[in-house]
Amino acid sequence: MTKEIWRLDATAVAAGIRSGDFSSREAVSSCLQRLDEVNPQLNAIIESRADEALAAADTADKAVVDGAELGPLHGVPISVKANQDLSGWATVNGSESLKDNMASETSPCIQNLLDAGAIVIGRSNTPEFSVRWETTNDFYGATDNPWNSELTPGGSSGGAAASVAAGISPLATGTDLGGSLRVPAQACGVASIKPGRGRVPDFNSTDPAEPGLGFQLFNVNGFFARSVRDLQLGLPVMSAGDWRDPWWSPTPLQDGVKHPHKIALVLDPGGSAISEQVQSGVITAGKLLSNAGYEIEEVVPPALEEALDIWRTICLGEIVTSLKPAVGDICGPRMQRCLEHYSAMLPKGFSEASMVDAHARRRGVLRQWAEFFLDYPLIVGPVGMQPPFSRDADLESLETSLGVIDSQRLTVSINALNLPAATVPVGVSGGLPQVVQIIGPQFSEMRCLSAAAAIENQVDPITPIDPR
Repeated sequence: MTKEIWRLDATAVAAGIRSGDFSSREAVSSCLQRLDEVNPQLNAIIESRADEALAAADTADKAVVDGAELGPLHGVPISVKANQDLSGWATVNGSESLKDNMASETSPCIQNLLDAGAIVIGRSNTPEFSVRWETTNDFYGATDNPWNSELTPGGSSGGAAASVAAGISPLATGTDLGGSLRVPAQACGVASIKPGRGRVPDFNSTDPAEPGLGFQLFNVNGFFARSVRDLQLGLPVMSAGDWRDPWWSPTPLQDGVKHPHKIALVLDPGGSAISEQVQSGVITAGKLLSNAGYEIEEVVPPALEEALDIWRTICLGEIVTSLKPAVGDICGPRMQRCLEHYSAMLPKGFSEASMVDAHARRRGVLRQWAEFFLDYPLIVGPVGMQPPFSRDADLESLETSLGVIDSQRLTVSINALNLPAATVPVGVSGGLPQVVQIIGPQFSEMRCLSAAAAIENQVDPITPIDPR
């Protein structure tokens, strides 16, 4: 049984440990063995401490024997993205300059998982400073896409998504500033939840200063799983409040909206043409949701172009005006090229006043979307409008960099508007996964996950997958 536990989702692992079908040590050992087998090729996990994980598993098993109260993730192996603080581990965030950036305390959302019984088996790879849709850096190297090593696993949480897809851990944490939970989910064929701001507490003691307002609003913590039920299990855990995050809100997880209901199906968000491989996945999702009783209407939400411009102005503006001066001299050549491209992508005539204006315009767009949600309580559409791109394609030229952002227009708009979104696989086409995102109004994460479960209940699992 030990060799096969790595194939199970977190819900099944937790149930097996609780019932005594197998121990936490067996579950952790199984995932560590899988890590040893596939990570040399994938490079999804950059640091693992097997002895510590096994010792924690033994403690978890003793609690079961003693009849202690068990948390919902008791004994379940997880991985933690290397830009989230974990006490006693360095928050390297893809940069050699941060290899000694030791965390003295654990980020609230990660501590919530540990308090629920989860056991960390490793840290997942990121690009430098987690600001690319790719996962490679000059210190730890590149993470492979388990479906095709020639393609990106997405970023910046590509290591986390790849580890889940390949069976290294059933759950992996990540962050999302402009798609970093959803883009890797599409690339690797796994489920994810990007909460809205205020749902999951956020704080890193290793941050040298408070982030800018745009980063505070747009960046959130979430996680990947191989099943929607794992997201439904883990989100309430991760969402427990913490005084260190003033943005956290005690809003109930259940929003009271009855299911099923009307859904806006976005087959083409505009801009660059959507690929047939991606669009057919969205069409499939619409059919599956219709089968489940949802009312489907093809319609595009309002002001997408303006939402994209708002995200680009605020987020790239803060990267260029704050992050670039701080790290420009210590980052590697890939990151330096990335920062050059971001500078060139800023709107014509950009100034810090442009960001102030973008924040003001943002409220008007939020109002338009709030009205849209009155008629369409959920939106279903693509993550990226193209399949995963080839390694480092985002750095080939300014044109390709612009193309990547334009392809993610629906995705980054959701960050600009601070909305929740779940991803769920709908199938495989052309040897690559098809994944859609389900978007709702603020604090409707469980509504999004309910629709994701309605899709998942009608399709066969596509992971774990052996690296190719």
